[in-house]
Amino acid sequence: MLRRILLAAALAGAAASGVYWWLTAPPIALAATEPAYTPNLSNGQIIFNAGGCSSCHAVPNQPDRLSLGGGLAIPSPFGTFYAPNISPDPADGIGRWTEGNFVTAVTRGISPRGTHYFPAFPYTSYQRAKVSDVRDLFAYLKTLPQVSGKVRDHDVPFPFSIRRNVGIWKLLFMDGKSFVPDAARSVQWNRGAYLMNSFGHCAECHSPRNFLGGIIGAQRFAGGPNPEGEGWVPNITQKGIGDWSEKDIAYFLETGATPDNDTAGGAMARVIKNTSQLPAEDRAAIADYLKSLPPVEGLAKPGKKS
Repeated sequence: MLRRILLAAALAGAAASGVYWWLTAPPIALAATEPAYTPNLSNGQIIFNAGGCSSCHAVPNQPDRLSLGGGLAIPSPFGTFYAPNISPDPADGIGRWTEGNFVTAVTRGISPRGTHYFPAFPYTSYQRAKVSDVRDLFAYLKTLPQVSGKVRDHDVPFPFSIRRNVGIWKLLFMDGKSFVPDAARSVQWNRGAYLMNSFGHCAECHSPRNFLGGIIGAQRFAGGPNPEGEGWVPNITQKGIGDWSEKDIAYFLETGATPDNDTAGGAMARVIKNTSQLPAEDRAAIADYLKSLPPVEGLAKPGKKS
C-alpha cells in the first residue's frame, strides 16, 4: 500500500514538474522578422524618444542621453533591477544582436539566449508595437555611440530571481496582442493611443498593481504608488487631469510645466526630456487620447480621503 502511495506521489510530482516546465518555457525566438526592409532612421529616432529609452538606459550621472551604457537602478517590491547596456557595443551591448533578437526581446520579453526577461522591462506594453517601428528603432540604436562596460546583475531575492517563473507571470499578464486602431476614432486619436499604450508605456507607472506586480486593468492610468518605492504617481484620467486642456497636456509634454505653474519632477522630468523631442503632432495626438480617457477613481492616497 505504501509503495503505491509513494509511486502515485512520484508520478504526480513528475507530472507537476512537466506542466511547470511546459508553462514556463520561453517561446521560440524569432530567427528573422520580415523580408528585406529599408529602415527609417527618422522614425527610429521618434520611437526612441516615444519609448523613453534614454530615461532608463543612459549611463547615470552624465549629460549624454545617447550614451546607452545602462546601469540605472530600478527599485521595486521584488528587488532592484539594473538597466542593461543597449548601446551597439559588440561585447557589452547589443552590437552582436540580430534584428530578430531585438524584435523578440522588445515584443516578447525573451533574450537572445532564450530566457525570460524580468518585466521591469516593459514588454507588456511594447508587445502592442508595430514590428516595422521596432525594426526602425533597432536601426537607429545601431547609429549611436558604442559604450563599453558590463552592468551588474540584478539584486532580486529568491524566488523572484527564478526567471522561468516569469513564464507564469506572462501567462497571467501578457496577451501577445498588437495595437488595433479604432476605426470610429480619428487618425490623431489612434496615433496617441498607439504611442501611449505601446512604446510610451505610460500605464506601467500610472496604474496601480496587484500583489504579483500586474497592472490592475480596471484602474489603468488611475495612478497609485510609485513602483520605484517613493512618492505617488498621479491619476492621468479625467478624474485626475480633467481641468487640463489638450493644449495644456501638449505643452506639459514639451516643457514639463503644468497649468498651475508647477514643473515635472522625479522620473517624470526624465520622461519630459524624451517627449520634448517628439514632433509636435505626436504630443498633440497623446493629448487628444488622454482627454478621451473617462474618469477612473484610483487608489486612496495615504493620508488623504479618496
